[in-house]
Amino acid sequence: MVSSSPPPAPKEVPSDEKWAEDGPPREAKWWYSTFHTVTAMVGAGVLSLPYAMAYLGWGPGTVVMILSWCITLNTMWQMIQLHECVPGVRFDRYKDLGKHVFGPKLGAWIVLPQQLIVQVGCDIVYMVTGGKCLMKFMEIACTNCTRIRQSYWICIFGAIHFFLSQLPNFNAVSGVSLAAAIMSLSYSTIAWVGCVGKGRVPNVSYAYKATSPVDYMFRVFNALGQVSFAYAGHAVVLEIQATIPSTPEKPSKVPMWKGAVWAYFVNALCYFPVAFIGYWAFGQDVDDNVLVGLERPSWLIAAANLMVVVHVIGSYQVYAMPVFDLMEQKLVKTWNFPPGVLLRFIVRTTYVAFTLFLGVTFPFFGDLLGFFGGFGFAPTSYFLPSIMWLKVKKPRRFSTSWWINWACIFIGVFIMIASTVGGLRNIVADSSSYEFYS
Repeated sequence: MVSSSPPPAPKEVPSDEKWAEDGPPREAKWWYSTFHTVTAMVGAGVLSLPYAMAYLGWGPGTVVMILSWCITLNTMWQMIQLHECVPGVRFDRYKDLGKHVFGPKLGAWIVLPQQLIVQVGCDIVYMVTGGKCLMKFMEIACTNCTRIRQSYWICIFGAIHFFLSQLPNFNAVSGVSLAAAIMSLSYSTIAWVGCVGKGRVPNVSYAYKATSPVDYMFRVFNALGQVSFAYAGHAVVLEIQATIPSTPEKPSKVPMWKGAVWAYFVNALCYFPVAFIGYWAFGQDVDDNVLVGLERPSWLIAAANLMVVVHVIGSYQVYAMPVFDLMEQKLVKTWNFPPGVLLRFIVRTTYVAFTLFLGVTFPFFGDLLGFFGGFGFAPTSYFLPSIMWLKVKKPRRFSTSWWINWACIFIGVFIMIASTVGGLRNIVADSSSYEFYS
């Protein structure tokens, strides 16, 4: 009698190197994926959604918001499924999956630059956001205090990360990430409840902003980038899933998908009320950070700004951890640096200093969201997972799955091109009136 052998258990290795050597143990629960994903996704971008609505208008803005939520939920499901698309192998990093799908050389060139743009771009924007919200908090909490420059507040925020960046891995920042996820839901709720309490401003207008047709077109393009920036968790979803244990009986995709669904539920509770109620309250005059327009009650707005600070502290670390891992791995393999505390200190301190310098130098909050949202987030969140799905799963031509994936690709490519051009043009236009290191 011939007994059939059981299917192979997923190896504790990714596609190209041993993951568990330097990475955290695979012991995370499904709810870890929820708050890591919420922390990664619900960030600074939520506060700019009413500003994006001001350029898109009620109809197109609502369609873009709902469509983005649905598309990115579908592409996140695809990435979770592709994590173990080869029996016995787990693709623990976005670039590992890219190498499997597109080939060792082409895959790295396609995926890695986009992922780094998302991760480094987020960290730069979070430096700006953290500094601005710290400044706003102090202005509200201490009206008699001497005002200091915004660039100094960004430096104060950045100083926190020189210490937190020395935490070794994802599991080590789980407490920070949980606090950040709670803060994101809290300050989002304060933002839209504050708008309801304030009511509509006098003579509120929902008409499109009066500007030249060319300028308005670029601003609309930038608004698309701001929306896509709000759906950024895909850049680290495989790294999050890599911390979850997996067996043939209980593959990691089951708890990871459960966590992702809850994360998107929290996402909806944050995004849609802030976007729609914020636009309802301020109309075309809404600021690129909706909290700026709320001044009463002052203690609550101060608390909300402090919550944003706590949240972006966690978000910075969630996006920075994969970059740290990549840089340290490269130095050990290519330059034979001995792994350890000294390497970690040098690499992570240098990275924090780099993102801090760029954040202080280019603090164009709304324009940065649009530029990075288009250039990096649209590919990683909107259409790269769909391209990978078509190549790996090969759905039947003209089937429902085939049409959905091609629609995601078409929409994602359009958003990428439009918002990158719009964001870059707006950065150039706004920089002419900006005083550096103010």
